[in-house]
Amino acid sequence: MVTYSDASGAIRVGSVQAKDLSSSWVWRTSDSHFEDHVKITEKSNDSSQPVTRHENSTEKHIANQTAASTVFLTKSFLEDPIKRYRQMLRLKRRKLRAAELMRQDKAMDAEMEKAAIERAQGLDTTVIGKYSIWRRDYDNSNSDSTLKLMRDQVIMAKAYATIAKAKNESSLYDSLMKCTRDSLAVIREANSDAELQPSALDQAKTMGGVLSLAKEKLHDCAELARKLRAMIQLTEDNFNSLKKESAFLIQLAAKTIPKPLHCLSQLLTANFFLPGQPNKGVNMKEKLEDPSLYHYAIFSDNVLATAVVVNSTIVHASDPEKHVFHIVTDKLNVAAMKMWFLDNPLPSAAVEVMNIDDFKWLNSSYCVVLRQLESARMKEFYFKVNNPSISTSTGSDQLKYRNPKYLSMLNHLRFYLPEVYPKLNKILFLDDDIVVQKDLTPLWSIDMKGMVIGAVETCKESFHRFDKYLNFSNPLISENFDPNACGWAFGMNMFDLKEWKKRNITGIYHHWQELNVDRTLWKLGTLPPGLITFYNLSYPLDRSWHVLGLGYDPALNLTAIENAAVVHYNGNYKPWLDLAIAKYKPYWSRYVMYDSPYHQHCKISE
Repeated sequence: MVTYSDASGAIRVGSVQAKDLSSSWVWRTSDSHFEDHVKITEKSNDSSQPVTRHENSTEKHIANQTAASTVFLTKSFLEDPIKRYRQMLRLKRRKLRAAELMRQDKAMDAEMEKAAIERAQGLDTTVIGKYSIWRRDYDNSNSDSTLKLMRDQVIMAKAYATIAKAKNESSLYDSLMKCTRDSLAVIREANSDAELQPSALDQAKTMGGVLSLAKEKLHDCAELARKLRAMIQLTEDNFNSLKKESAFLIQLAAKTIPKPLHCLSQLLTANFFLPGQPNKGVNMKEKLEDPSLYHYAIFSDNVLATAVVVNSTIVHASDPEKHVFHIVTDKLNVAAMKMWFLDNPLPSAAVEVMNIDDFKWLNSSYCVVLRQLESARMKEFYFKVNNPSISTSTGSDQLKYRNPKYLSMLNHLRFYLPEVYPKLNKILFLDDDIVVQKDLTPLWSIDMKGMVIGAVETCKESFHRFDKYLNFSNPLISENFDPNACGWAFGMNMFDLKEWKKRNITGIYHHWQELNVDRTLWKLGTLPPGLITFYNLSYPLDRSWHVLGLGYDPALNLTAIENAAVVHYNGNYKPWLDLAIAKYKPYWSRYVMYDSPYHQHCKISE
């Protein structure tokens, strides 16, 4: 007979056979309460015998369920054998789970250690510029905490000093100013705690004491906030002023002729006029008007830059004797330019040097831009005769339009190529701030499909499109041009002079220059009128022919630079200036003849 509780909790009575019972059942006699420990003996072989109420039968049945091992069960265990059995199963599962987790942890640790070793072996900490966690700067995550604290103290000291002075706290004011000077003397040009002077921590403590005293006497949140806002405003004003001054000085440094270049021009000019100089004329004159040759136009007053352009072009030319260089300069540099190429003649190519002042047709009655440059309004814009100091306070966007090159007709001569070279069919225009790195003769075989100019487009997404250069608020511009039209670059351009004459390009240029007499259509320069004049008449060349930006962008793709046929130093940081971007300068300097006596005399070096 058995008594048990069903699922609902009700007591039930029933009868079962011993063979139907599970091993979790424990047998006991009716007259024994098992207050003492029960010793379980060896397992009985007959597990199918009927249930008896004798102790010996009970012991034999229990021993049959315990695998012949001797254990002692307390009275409570025997009263609830199912819980005991389940508890044993849980403990067993926990042990197995713990062992499995330990095994997984060991395997994961081993894997992580292996990966860390492999990564450490592949880390090159010797390469300059690469981050390394082993650098001394990273020993302490707060390596500049003291420096930041001292700078903050200086700011608060200045604020409290202003309040102290207003409230006639002269003693506190003097203490704050003295601590400020001492802290600034300790900080100097430091960028981290390691660069601070040894007395920095002591000075920070001293300043902290003075600031605590100032806080007790002067602290007023509203007043302190006003002082800090005033200091921020003053700092912003000073920053903007310095920014404008910096822009002016950069423009000044970029456009001022360096002393070595001035020396070179003067020395060459002096030697040109020495008595007994042979062959002051132009060599190989028969090649100059032969349309079957490869002709280049270079308009420059910079002897050194022009020499680099010519030298780099000839070095890479596959057939140098078929190349002709037409150089136009001003009267101040024509002798120097001629002398350079007389003393450093090209082995087979022809060079022609001309003076722009010899072009009698280039006068103010024919040339609109020359007439405008001579006007009183333009002189007022450039020189500001009524306000000489305005140049230092003018924004950088306006300063670049006061570049002296805009006053030179050498910059505008590109719009008169058929007049300068009437017998040529094609000519390649090169700026003097470019370097040639490949043979350019394939440019002459490109079919420009009736277009007048071949140029590399510069638009990328929304950048360098027509709306960047032209004033589309003016109806003359908005009604005739697309603001999203792609811009292109001067610097290396192929011109079809036959198409030029057929389409009267110079006349189009004159028409738009007349309309821009008050500079409302575009500012100054040659690119905006170039975009207008050659609108829908430009043929896009592959970008590898002409890579720009070496004169202002330090983040250019070096692979693109090395693979380019021509690299262009457009911008203020020209390669012959100290302002030049160092990593781009070798592309230019490799074509400079540093062993020339002229360069050595004028101290032109790498």
